[in-house]
Amino acid sequence: MSSVLTVRGGVPLTGRVKVRGAKNLVPKAMVAALLGNEPSVLRNVPEIKDVEVVTSLLQIHGVTVLKDPVTGDLTLDPQNAKTAPSTAIDAHAGDSRIPILFCGPLIHAIGEAFIPDLGGCKIGDRPIDYHLNVLRQFGAVVEKRPGGIHISAPKGLHGTKISLPYPSVGATEQVLLAATRADGITELTGAATEPEIVDLISVLQKMGAIISVQTDRTIRIEGVKELRGYSHRALPDRNEAASWASAALVTRGDIYVAGASQRDMMTFLNTYRKMGGGMDINDDGIRFYHQGGKLNPLVLETDVHPGFMTDWQQPLVVALTQAEGVSIVHETVYENRFGFTEALVRMGANIQVHRECLGSVPCRFGQRNFLHSAVVSGSTQLKGTDIDIPDLRGGFSHLIAALAATGTSRVTGIDVINRGYERFTSKLEGLGADFDVQNSRKSTPAAQISR
Repeated sequence: MSSVLTVRGGVPLTGRVKVRGAKNLVPKAMVAALLGNEPSVLRNVPEIKDVEVVTSLLQIHGVTVLKDPVTGDLTLDPQNAKTAPSTAIDAHAGDSRIPILFCGPLIHAIGEAFIPDLGGCKIGDRPIDYHLNVLRQFGAVVEKRPGGIHISAPKGLHGTKISLPYPSVGATEQVLLAATRADGITELTGAATEPEIVDLISVLQKMGAIISVQTDRTIRIEGVKELRGYSHRALPDRNEAASWASAALVTRGDIYVAGASQRDMMTFLNTYRKMGGGMDINDDGIRFYHQGGKLNPLVLETDVHPGFMTDWQQPLVVALTQAEGVSIVHETVYENRFGFTEALVRMGANIQVHRECLGSVPCRFGQRNFLHSAVVSGSTQLKGTDIDIPDLRGGFSHLIAALAATGTSRVTGIDVINRGYERFTSKLEGLGADFDVQNSRKSTPAAQISR
């Protein structure tokens, strides 16, 4: 049974929330534990659905996962890693795309891996071709089987030269996880260099990996025969922090985000300030608030790091509906990320989506008939309506739009938000939001974490 939120909007969100480890790092660091020959300890772990899914997948592969009942820290012991039935992998993976990143570590640990047919957020084409081509270049044998893909490496994985046509985060993670114990040297050009990638490299280096990052998006990995465990504190989730920042603007509120890191959010903070948003930065977090005047329109393009993150775009578009004037947003990372604007238009927003590149530089979607640019005219008063959440970031964006709107909204599909936002309903309650949760049934993890 799916939960339904009845939201009565128009109440400024005020108070304090805390963000913990990044969704885009923690599950990958958990997978990396498979590469070690001893237990690893991961700290600052959020209680999100993706962590539950990876826990389940690790456990069915023989990895012991212990959760500290006080701190929430995870101890992951891969010393009894084993093959798991393909049906079990499929059942525990659900609609997550994380199993693709198990391939390299599982091949090193047990000689084979299975990838079920993958789901994920419907925000654009995210083919696994990059991943499969990468694995083939390492010497893996890729075989299509009923329900998924079987991958093995009879002669082991060996170092190679790989050039990515686009700095894909997932493909870069795949290379790192496969190359650290491959025989020989791997050179990756066109790599993604997001803070979460750098943090994953830090995890692997703690385990004994030899990895260097060049200034031209080249990563060089010297394979080693074995790796140790690690002890690591995950970097904070900059995407969740930016979402709460946008929520403060949209609802004319004042939110202190404990754990938010200025270093990894500098591009967002510059944009937020240009819009007219207020912020106070200290060592422990960032206060985001509406300063009471008019918000300014923007011309904005998403890009890979260090550009403006695509995951920051959707919540900020909701804030741009409240800016005075015309804003232009050019999405260059995912081709179908503006589907969420349909609900905003029904709420009264003035948003038009276009196939043309409305940014300063034509992008790879410009000649491919994708609606990847948006013109937002404001300010407009949002009105409550019925909303079905389409994806993680779009879902949170719909939620903050409902919280800012006049009247009542009925929001379905909110369980998607649990994938990346820890205890978000409790946080909303603490910020003074006016809502009810209906038809809610407490979800049970596919595999309980041992205590």
